[in-house]
Amino acid sequence: MKSLTRSLRILEAVAQHQPVTVGELTKIFGLPKSTVQRTLVTLDEAGWLRANRRDTTRWEVGARVLAVRPAALQGSSLFAAAREPMVQLRDKVNETIHLTVPDALHGIVVVDRVDCDHAVRTFHAIGDISPLHATATGHAVLAHLPKSEVDELTAGALEGYGQETITDPAELRAELRRVRDRGYAVNHNQYRPGVCAIAAAVLDEDGTPLASVAVSMPDSRFDPGRLAELGRLVTDTAAEITSRHLG
Repeated sequence: MKSLTRSLRILEAVAQHQPVTVGELTKIFGLPKSTVQRTLVTLDEAGWLRANRRDTTRWEVGARVLAVRPAALQGSSLFAAAREPMVQLRDKVNETIHLTVPDALHGIVVVDRVDCDHAVRTFHAIGDISPLHATATGHAVLAHLPKSEVDELTAGALEGYGQETITDPAELRAELRRVRDRGYAVNHNQYRPGVCAIAAAVLDEDGTPLASVAVSMPDSRFDPGRLAELGRLVTDTAAEITSRHLG
């Protein structure tokens, strides 16, 4: 079981950092190079990983992962419930729409995206993992989690990604209260420079956050005067996804 857990963690790390070398993975996990290499070879034989075609010393996800992801999502009732409302939201605002789900307190994972038609637009690949404390999608989820879980997250250091990142626990808690009050979260260059987003949580019948939906745009098109309008559209979309998912 320990070996299986290690293999899954290495698979996740390759997906996040690809194309990645054995040496880089060794540093991430603090494991012997031979152990990491053996795990990579095993996952390669099973079709989950493969060597990069241009640089065979680097590893990336294999065809099996790429095949499983769409099948798994398309079979998900949440994915099915979210797709049409996301498309409708994209058509209203002509900006990229993301659907994300929390991975416990480890981060927020992009599971679906509807692109806009602007030549300049934001981009998060499916499977991208972002920090909860530095993103609108993360704040939307955190605002609806129990205090004990927020305390657990803020017990450790909150990494700063730029001048706008909230790294003070008290300031983060205050921001989460504002998110709960207005119903949506705002990210203005907190994680990736030049990338902004407005997000709202998709809740289950008990008020537990299942996911979050976001409008994402370059800073050049971020208009503070439209926040109330975009916030309403995003919260309405999140509520529609909840209704479809639970109905």
